[in-house]
Amino acid sequence: MTSQSVRLGVDIGGTFTDVVLEKGGRVFSTKVLTTYAAPEDAIIDGMHQVCAKAKVSPSQIDQIIHGTTLATNALIERRGAKTALITTEGFRDVIEMRTESRFEQYDLNLNLPEPLLPRQMRFTVAERVDANGKVLVDINRAEVEAVVDQIAQGGFESVAVGLIHSYLNPAHETLIRDVLAKKLPDVAVSISSEVSPQMREYERFNTVVANAYIKPLMASYLGRLEDRLYSEGVECRIFLMHSGGGIISLQNAAEFPVRLVESGPAGGAVFAAHIAARYDLNKVLSFDMGGTTAKICLIKNQTPKTSRVFEVARTYRFKKGSGMPISIPVIDMVEIGAGGGSLAHVDTMRQIRVGPESAGSEPGPACYGRDGMRPAVTDADLVLGKLDPENFAGGSIPLYPDASRSALQTHIGGTLDMDPAEAAFGVAEVVDENMANAARVHAVENGEDLSDYTMIAFGGAAPLHAGRLCEKLGVQRLLVPPGAGVGSAIGFLRAPFSFEANRSVYMKLSDFDGEKIKALLADLQSEATGFVRTCDAKSPILSEFKVYMRYTGQGWEIPITLTQDQAMAPDASTFEARFVEDYTKLFGRAVTGMDIEITVWSVNATTPPETVAPVVQTDATGPADTDGTRQLFDAAMGAYVDAGIVQRDQMAAGHQASGPVAITETETTIIVPSSRTAIRQPDGCIDITLKDAPK
Repeated sequence: MTSQSVRLGVDIGGTFTDVVLEKGGRVFSTKVLTTYAAPEDAIIDGMHQVCAKAKVSPSQIDQIIHGTTLATNALIERRGAKTALITTEGFRDVIEMRTESRFEQYDLNLNLPEPLLPRQMRFTVAERVDANGKVLVDINRAEVEAVVDQIAQGGFESVAVGLIHSYLNPAHETLIRDVLAKKLPDVAVSISSEVSPQMREYERFNTVVANAYIKPLMASYLGRLEDRLYSEGVECRIFLMHSGGGIISLQNAAEFPVRLVESGPAGGAVFAAHIAARYDLNKVLSFDMGGTTAKICLIKNQTPKTSRVFEVARTYRFKKGSGMPISIPVIDMVEIGAGGGSLAHVDTMRQIRVGPESAGSEPGPACYGRDGMRPAVTDADLVLGKLDPENFAGGSIPLYPDASRSALQTHIGGTLDMDPAEAAFGVAEVVDENMANAARVHAVENGEDLSDYTMIAFGGAAPLHAGRLCEKLGVQRLLVPPGAGVGSAIGFLRAPFSFEANRSVYMKLSDFDGEKIKALLADLQSEATGFVRTCDAKSPILSEFKVYMRYTGQGWEIPITLTQDQAMAPDASTFEARFVEDYTKLFGRAVTGMDIEITVWSVNATTPPETVAPVVQTDATGPADTDGTRQLFDAAMGAYVDAGIVQRDQMAAGHQASGPVAITETETTIIVPSSRTAIRQPDGCIDITLKDAPK
C-alpha cells in the first residue's frame, strides 16, 4: 500500500466496536457500541463516522482488515451450528474424556466442562492408521456412506472429521470429505489434517470440532459483511486478523474460522510490538483492557511470544486447564475476565469478586442508563473520579453517576457496610489485583522479572488502571500510545500478511534424518507461502522456522527457532545445541545423558514487517496546561485528591504533567497516580515514570 492509501481497521469487541481509518499517515478513529444481533451494523456506522472525519467516501477505502470476537463468543455461549463428528471406532469419547490433568488438584467436587458435542452427535468408522502413518485397518467407503446417511437424517449443518494419526496420513479423512461433498454438498466440512495437523488427539479433535461448529456462523457473517460493504460502495478486498498476529484472506478465514478466535487480542499485541520497536524496547509488558476482558502479553526483542495451543471458554475462574484447548498458532497471552463491563458481587465469604461475567454493551454498566442494575468496573471508575460523565466516548455516551452509586450501594456497600465510594474502591482494587496477579504468574511461568519491563497500555479501560497496575507490579515506566483506546484496530493495520503451517512428525535426534527434515520443512514453507500469496501477490515473503523439542519421556515441548540456513541444511548437533541453550534459559540447567526428540515442525511465511521510524525521545520542557481540577481517588494514598485535568491533544512534545492528574481524550482517560509523572513524547506517546526513578 502507498502512503496515500486509505485503510480501515475494525475490531469487534464484547462491548465496543473500534473503527480506525488511516489516510496519508493520519489516523481517524471512533468507538461504537457492538450490535450483537447484526455486528456488521456497528461496522457500517463506525465506517461512516471515520470517513466523515477524514473527508473521504467509503468507495475510496483501499483495504479493510478486520478482527472479531464473534468466533470466541460462539464457542463460549455454545451457539454454533448443529455439528457432527466422525472419528475412528473406539475414540468416540476422546473429547469428553479429556486428559488426566486436573486444573484444581484438591477439589473433590470438580466439574469438568461439557464437550462441545454430546455423545449422540459423535459417529465412528472402522479404520486405523498407526503412529508412523501406516494403514493398519483400511477404510470401507460403504460404511462411510452409511454413516453419512445417518448424519443426513439428523439435519446437521456442519461435520468435523478427526481420525487417529491422520496428521501423518490424511487419506482416510480425505475420503470421508469426498463422500460428504457428494452426498451432502450443502453441509460444511472440516478435516483435522488440514485444520490442525498435529499430534495429541484430544487437542486436535477439539480444534476441528470447534472449527466446524463456528464455520457456518462465520461464513454467514463474513458473507453478510461483504454484501453490506459492497452496498455502501466499498469494493476493496477484506482481510481478517488471525490469532498468530498476521493477516489472512477472507476466503481462508471462512475455511479456517478457528484461527480467528484470538484475532482482536493478537492485534493488540502487534500494536504494542510496533510501539516497542519505535522506542527500541526489548522487554515490554503489553496490557490491553477493554470492556469484557484484560489481556497481558510478554513482548521480548519487539516480538510477541507465541504458542501453538491455547484455551478458550474457561469455565473455572479462568483457570488454566478448565477450558477448551485449541491447537493453532497463537500469540501467547493470559486473558482474564476483567474489563470495564465486568460485573462485581459479594460472594458467600463476604469477599468482593469481579468478573468474569460482563455487562457487555447490552445493557452495559449501570451508569449507561440502559437498565443495567448491577455494578461494573466502569461504575467504580466513575465514582472514583476516573471518568468524566459528560465526556465519555467523546461525549457520545452520557454516564449517570447516581445510577453507579445506587448499584454499588445495593450490591456491594449494603452487604459489607460500606458507602458507595468505599465499595467502588474495593471493586477497583480487586480488579487491579486480579490483573496484577495474572501478570505475575505469567512472568514467573516464563522466567521473567517484570521490574525490568516497560508497560504499554491500550484498550478503552487500560489507561484508567495501568498506573495503579505499575505500582502493584513494581514497573517503573508506562507508555500510553496515541490511539490507545482503539489500539487493537490500529494493530491490524500494522500486521503483516502471514500464515503458519504446522505438522507433527516424531523424530529422535539419535535417528536424525537430515534429508527427510529438509523435505518436510520445504513442504511446510511452500504451504505457508501459498496461503500468503492469496493475500499479497507482489511482496517478498520471509520464512520463520521453528521446531518443538523435549527430552525423551517429557510431556511437553519447548519451541526452538532456527535460521534459514539451519533449517535448509539440518544438522543434529546444531539442533541439540539450540535446544540445550533455550532449555537452560528456561529451566536453569540442561539434562545430561538423555535423548532429545522433535514432535512438531513449523514454518511461518510472512511479508516483511513495516519499517519503523525510531522516536527521538525528549525530556520535560515545561508544564502542561491544566483545564481545571476534579476529585480523583488515589488508591495508593487511600483518599480522594485534587487532580489536574489535562487535554491530551493540547500537550506539546516535552510538556509534563505531575500526578495526580487525569489526561483526557476522546476514546479513553489516562490516570497518572500521585507517585508518577507524565511527559508527552514527540510521537504523541504519554511517557509515565516514577517521580523519584533514577534517570
